[in-house]
Amino acid sequence: MSKNFRIDYQREERIGFQEVVFGASKTIDQLRGIIQDFQKNHKSALVTRLQKKKAEVLTSEFSPSFYDQTSKILLVGEFPKEVVEDEIAILSGGTSDQYLVDEIYYSLLFVGRKASRFHDVGVAGVHRLLENIEELRKYSVLIVVAGFEGALPTVVGGLLPQPIIAVPASVGYGVSKGGKTALKSMLASCANGITVVNIDNGYGAAMAAFRIIHGK
Repeated sequence: MSKNFRIDYQREERIGFQEVVFGASKTIDQLRGIIQDFQKNHKSALVTRLQKKKAEVLTSEFSPSFYDQTSKILLVGEFPKEVVEDEIAILSGGTSDQYLVDEIYYSLLFVGRKASRFHDVGVAGVHRLLENIEELRKYSVLIVVAGFEGALPTVVGGLLPQPIIAVPASVGYGVSKGGKTALKSMLASCANGITVVNIDNGYGAAMAAFRIIHGK
């Protein structure tokens, strides 16, 4: 039977990281075939946005495997044994942003970068951010996640000189729900040079940070 997918195995050679699978809209049978193809080519498979029920089936069939329920990240295979630390930091406005923090963290770990995480440093208690400013200076790239009005990347961008990747989270009440308010706020930031990814696009932010580091 012919495959209904074609994995881009040359991607890693071209740009430095391999293809990753978006799992939310794929069936278990489709995912099973894709994972088997990765295994035949001696590659680990990273699947993003995978629902828990699908993950339970796949982790029972493939070993070794790892599933993070918060971010909905599935790894079939292993993370790299040797990783680079102290290059990338992930900042989050609140604990409600954990699903994105974890997606970014595990996506970076998949490409051999172990990011540091600074949780719950949002602008509603800006002293929590200020307490970490000197520690944050050592990182080459900062990924900043925020929902509600999305102000945290602007504050960070006014205090620190590194490349900043802003991630709007679909977290908040009323007009903030869905992340469009945070997205527009980040796009309209008065802190010069901030890069903004799409709403809830933790994986995209992780790969943007990797490109900055890898391309040096």
